[in-house]
Amino acid sequence: MQEYLKMMKKRAEELKAAIETAGKIKFPEGRLRISHNGRYIHYYHVLPGEDKSGKYITDKKSEIVKKLAQKNYTKKFLSTAEKELSRLEHSISLLVNTDADRPYQLLPDKRKELVEPYLMTDELYAAQWEKEEFKASTFMPEGKIFETRKGEKVRSKSEAIIADMLFELGIPYRYEQLLMLKDKKVRYPDFTLLKVKSREVIYLEHFGLLDDEEYRNGCMNKLREYMSSGIYPGKNLMVTFESSDNPLDIGAIRKMFRELFTAGKM
Repeated sequence: MQEYLKMMKKRAEELKAAIETAGKIKFPEGRLRISHNGRYIHYYHVLPGEDKSGKYITDKKSEIVKKLAQKNYTKKFLSTAEKELSRLEHSISLLVNTDADRPYQLLPDKRKELVEPYLMTDELYAAQWEKEEFKASTFMPEGKIFETRKGEKVRSKSEAIIADMLFELGIPYRYEQLLMLKDKKVRYPDFTLLKVKSREVIYLEHFGLLDDEEYRNGCMNKLREYMSSGIYPGKNLMVTFESSDNPLDIGAIRKMFRELFTAGKM
């Protein structure tokens, strides 16, 4: 419900701004009459109390054609926009007081721990997902030496940059969570992400040593294993990479995260 309210409030603010802008414009007296004569279009300026056919507008005065056309559109726009705004504001006031999510949201934290909500908002779903315990990789814990803003340790500086980016953008993630493939093989993707809006799980692998042939072959094998289990790049698998000649493109990765995970957020 909160998402709907945010969308409605955003629309209301847009309408208010547009109505204010349209209401400030000064237009010439009268209206525009348009006559179609075969291939030609003629414009006439009809003034109050004068000939209803109007005065022919020559090409040299074509600017007034646009102003009179804009005046006609503005009148219709203001009439419709003001009605929509009035109805939106009325609906918002009703929904604020009848939001079924509020009884849970208003509970003290200690009581929230004791009950199961009947409606699961995106925010609540994401919060619970992040709180869930998961089995993480125990391989070479001494290799995790880079600390993230979330307070965990990761294996490389690039992974720390990616983790901090996810944290900053509010994208829920888990580091090196166990993943069981269809052939019962166990893998630990670098990051397991939650796409909150669709509640999908997306895996992210960072390939950071592509100059090394053995490492590169291992990456290819890993991708093949993922695909054999229905995990595909462009669907539910993301890949970032770097080499000595192609360093981590932080700007491009941030843009990718924003477009895929935060687009449409209010």
